[in-house]
Amino acid sequence: MQTIVITPSGELFNEEVDYVVVSSERTGEFEVLDNHAPLISAIDVGYLKLVRGDEVLFAVVINGAFEQRDSVVHVLAQEAHVGLDKQNALDHLNAVRKERLEENRRRTRDFLKAERELKENIREARASKT
Repeated sequence: MQTIVITPSGELFNEEVDYVVVSSERTGEFEVLDNHAPLISAIDVGYLKLVRGDEVLFAVVINGAFEQRDSVVHVLAQEAHVGLDKQNALDHLNAVRKERLEENRRRTRDFLKAERELKENIREARASKT
């Protein structure tokens, strides 16, 4: 069955698999085989176990929606990463999230600095008019 994982950054995974195991903190764990009845589920924090023959991959998912219909699985996730095992995928996802957090902090510092400079320039401009 075709399995597609999409994040805001784009398509993360798009391949044929034999079956998918979905695990989520709130909804538990379930398996979806080819020709499964249509199914929709939320994935708060969890993973997909993607099995194709002897090959197993894991996609760690944060805040996602799972849909299976007509032997096609779609997962829309706020954040996700695919790895050879759950820990590998989770470690990479955490590293990416940490990097984004640091970038957001840097941008916030730069914005606050620019805002202070702007306020100071406005104050100086008003003072020169008197």
